Amino acid sequence: MILLAATAALPAINQARELLAERGMAVLGTWALLNLVVSGYHVSRTDTRSEAHHFHLMNVAWNVVNALLAVWGILQAHPQQVADLTLPNSLSAQFGFEKILLFNAGLDVAYLCCGSWLRARSAAANAIRPERLAGFGRSLWLQGGFLLLFDTGFYFIYHQYAADLLRLL
Repeated sequence: MILLAATAALPAINQARELLAERGMAVLGTWALLNLVVSGYHVSRTDTRSEAHHFHLMNVAWNVVNALLAVWGILQAHPQQVADLTLPNSLSAQFGFEKILLFNAGLDVAYLCCGSWLRARSAAANAIRPERLAGFGRSLWLQGGFLLLFDTGFYFIYHQYAADLLRLL
């Protein structure tokens, strides 16, 4: 009887997990599009020698990548096609995605550190193009900060499905 209940619950858990992944990628895509529109507008309207120009330029470059990752993630999510996953495969998918989120959170901290280094370097007396260093550093703070919140928040929400899967063991 317990095995039957577990067998019935697994497809629902997998589908909900995939839907969450799909929605997470939609959030990332929305962030990317918002940045592309706002910074795309400002990059062409700021003086190329200003910190603001380099801030917006880096935001555009950064969010082209975010948009591509979001599209790829949405295309990889298959909420209607995970009903056949076995429990071991479901656990593998669960923990594999969690590892990616935690790895990304580590990268996000590195982005914040690089942004701080660039900002500090821009204040040095011998800095070449300090406005570019400062603008890129500020962009790294914004993008790294958002991604750190996104990846850690997404991890904690997504991790709730691990408990559901482990209860089926």
